[in-house]
Amino acid sequence: MSEAPAGPPAGLRAKGCGEATVLRERGQREVFCGLTGIVWLHRKIQDAFFLVVGSRTCAHLIQSAAGVMIFAEPRFATAIIDERDLAGLADLHEELDRVVTRLLERRPEIRLLFLVGSCPSEVIKLDLSRAAARLSESFAPRVRILNYSGSGIETTFTQGEDACLASLVPELPAEPQRSGPSLLVVGALADVVEDQLRRLFGDLGVGPLHFLPPRRSPELPPVGPQTLFLLAQPFLADTARALEERGATRLAAPFPLGAEGTTLWLKAAADAWGVPRTRFHAVTAPGQDRARRAIAHSAQQLSGKSVFFFPDSQLEVPLARFLSRELSMEPIEVGSPYLHREHLAEELRLLPPGTLLSEGQDVERQLDRCRAARPYLTVCGLGLANPLEAEGLATKWSIELLFTPIQGYDQAGDLAELFARPLTRRDRLVA
Repeated sequence: MSEAPAGPPAGLRAKGCGEATVLRERGQREVFCGLTGIVWLHRKIQDAFFLVVGSRTCAHLIQSAAGVMIFAEPRFATAIIDERDLAGLADLHEELDRVVTRLLERRPEIRLLFLVGSCPSEVIKLDLSRAAARLSESFAPRVRILNYSGSGIETTFTQGEDACLASLVPELPAEPQRSGPSLLVVGALADVVEDQLRRLFGDLGVGPLHFLPPRRSPELPPVGPQTLFLLAQPFLADTARALEERGATRLAAPFPLGAEGTTLWLKAAADAWGVPRTRFHAVTAPGQDRARRAIAHSAQQLSGKSVFFFPDSQLEVPLARFLSRELSMEPIEVGSPYLHREHLAEELRLLPPGTLLSEGQDVERQLDRCRAARPYLTVCGLGLANPLEAEGLATKWSIELLFTPIQGYDQAGDLAELFARPLTRRDRLVA
């Protein structure tokens, strides 16, 4: 293996981030698989159940990530593929039918069942789409059964949500005939965040308003040529494409992280609805003020400090924008598993000129760059955090940013505190 240069290759810092050259790497990666998305999705869709068709390792991963105790009844489970299945001694489709039937008999409150593919089920070529169609016929209309892949073979963990929501798009009803547009907010948001956004859009006069995913499956939002949609998460490329195929139009905007991001995100919808500037300011100014005051405490601790992002969640670019513009941090490198130029265009223009962008990962090379830069804070996955901490680098687990409500004005202070907390912990340990 050739040795990587200590710093970024020449020329990568020459342009502004809107047109910046991107360092593309294809090597070993450190990411969770898409099954992890079940942890927040099962909390969002209250009458849905996620049945993973996979191995005991899959079951242990989800159980550990969710922190569910053995006597709880979560809305997810794993149908274990064991030796009899792999040896061909059992008919996998008959076994799956039996498991699903028993599950729906035991949990009659389930109205939407996802069959979630995994690395093992894909390796043995188990056709879960056919199984979902067959089972849907058996249990309709009481239960809708869909499938998507949570395999981690070629994906990163947030793509589990993307695949799940994309599987819902064909099920969305056609929008009714109306004289004006409707707004669809796309991406799993905590209920408290959704409620806050509903109030803001209501005060702005933007609507009809819908959310995908809904809290309950009978509330699937309509979609059609008059639907305008805002992405609440930057990793929903397949879902956005599926909505556009149904005739919907994406509103280009930064993502609703921090005071600035939330304001610009709301403004994209307000402009589409022709909301007067004075009304927009009157509605958003109190939230902006609350957010900036909440951020101020962490800004004192983080201002001027450097931050390095390993690719993990696809939230890296919006987070780097938030940290640089609202907390005055210096992004050294912003790595992301995938850089969707179109969806991130507004974010990239707001990054500090000269920020090194990297797409994909060659973990050994990126570790070399991180060690050479010695950032004040490193944002990375769990697999890298402990080794880097042992080398004296303060780290932030990127997965925690998916488990915590961080969107909107009233969560801006919590978002800033997530980055300040590792530094506070390190200072206390040193003292």
